[in-house]
Amino acid sequence: MKLIKDFNIKLENPDTKTFLADAFYSETDAKLPLVIFVHGYKGYKDWGAWRLMAEKFAEAGFFFVKFNFSHNGTTVDDPRNFADLEAFGNNNYSKELSDLGVVIDYFSHHPKVDDQKIILIGHSRGGGISIIKTYEDERINGLITLASVDTLERFPKDEALESWKKNGVYYVLNGRTRQEMPHYYQFYENFEQNIHRFDVERATEMAKAYVLVIHGTDDESVSVKNAEHLHILNPNSELFLVENANHTFGSKEPWIENRLPEHLNTVTEKCIEFIQKNIK
Repeated sequence: MKLIKDFNIKLENPDTKTFLADAFYSETDAKLPLVIFVHGYKGYKDWGAWRLMAEKFAEAGFFFVKFNFSHNGTTVDDPRNFADLEAFGNNNYSKELSDLGVVIDYFSHHPKVDDQKIILIGHSRGGGISIIKTYEDERINGLITLASVDTLERFPKDEALESWKKNGVYYVLNGRTRQEMPHYYQFYENFEQNIHRFDVERATEMAKAYVLVIHGTDDESVSVKNAEHLHILNPNSELFLVENANHTFGSKEPWIENRLPEHLNTVTEKCIEFIQKNIK
């Protein structure tokens, strides 16, 4: 069966700005469940082995979408690099939730999509965003978190917070690109103004979708305790721990092999099995 790969589709969000998405699906007469992948902090749609994961989902009979948040630091002209650090510094959770809403609205109307079957897969911080969106949007009937955080309150504390407020910006070094990436104080102000909306714990408890929580036991960025906590908050969820897997399940940037890393392949197969079993 022929795979359709539609790269760099331009999506317009009047509340943020134009951003890009990719769609992968098999050529078929059937309408397909929509699976949307939500990247995390310092992530982007073309990072590592996400494309291979997308192809595996499409081969399994899903309409798979991955996208760049409008303010993740990439641009429409340069989607693989952090070419717009000003946008990165002005990102916040409201903008990410708004962008995700645009993605859902756009692709749920695609002629090949079954709009009664919408699943979010969120990685790392994208997991927290996906949890909130699942609680807010009743169209979503499946939620899978990959190495997700259990709170979005991940900010400097005490003196560091005061310094951020005073200076208006703090910088984080990107270990891969060596860029000093800015975070403007508006990010924290946006969180404070929407603190109840951005309550990941409450959203996890209230989520009506089928939920699968996946985490690697050797995650160096987000402790596996986050996954265990999410599972406790939503007892109807399924918890799947991948022994010895790291934060990106063996993937890295660049990924030059033509097959998935072992752990990410295990994760992808588990996700496919979970959706096929629960989203009838």
